[in-house]
Amino acid sequence: MRSATVTRNTAETKITVEVNLDGTGSYDNQTGVGFFDHMLDQLARHSLIDMVVRCEGDLHIDDHHSVEDVGIALGQALTQAMGDKRGIVRYGSCLLPMDDALVRAALDLSARPFLVWNVDLPTAKIGTFDTELVREFFQAFSTHGGITLHVDMLHGINSHHIAEAAFKAVARALRDALELDPRKADAIPSTKGAL
Repeated sequence: MRSATVTRNTAETKITVEVNLDGTGSYDNQTGVGFFDHMLDQLARHSLIDMVVRCEGDLHIDDHHSVEDVGIALGQALTQAMGDKRGIVRYGSCLLPMDDALVRAALDLSARPFLVWNVDLPTAKIGTFDTELVREFFQAFSTHGGITLHVDMLHGINSHHIAEAAFKAVARALRDALELDPRKADAIPSTKGAL
């Protein structure tokens, strides 16, 4: 079973993340940040990663530490759950339409983190949520998950739709990349022999 639990406690946040990469996309995410919970639910549902996230953060300051630190913990949990990555497809991509928004995500579970973020969210807020935190989440997640991640907005007018399309596109790309390759289930997908 490819699963992991990560606990991360700092002066700013107390976080526990549980993931099962071979799940059905069930989720129970409670961070105290409503829109972010909604996005984490999308990430779980469309990647088919079972996910439980608990975060108690310094929301009296703002949402930044909670969102970023959940990204760190979730990336760490993904790395632990993948183990040596034997048998995974490794690469994934998705072109995701959501109403006015069209977002492309492409990723490599390479252990070489890099984020390319070409997404322009036209408003500073979605409700009370700072839209700049969408990028902060993916930066933390890709860095601590060892993911080369490219996210490109091809079209979009509504910030909520664009952000949600980004989460769903990354989720679908993750789903593909984490699948076990029936033709190479016993091999690490690299000519180096390690990832």
